[in-house]
Amino acid sequence: MNYIDVISRMQLEQLLLQFHPTILFVEHDKAFCEKIATKIVKLSAL
Repeated sequence: MNYIDVISRMQLEQLLLQFHPTILFVEHDKAFCEKIATKIVKLSAL
């Protein structure tokens, strides 16, 4: 979500909350992930 204005971000969040098919996304913004995701899988390099 780099370089996205607040209004666009809020609109995107609302759209994703209404969209029910499976979506896989990679995001560094923890607040966005926790608001949108129903399941979170964290991967880390060894």
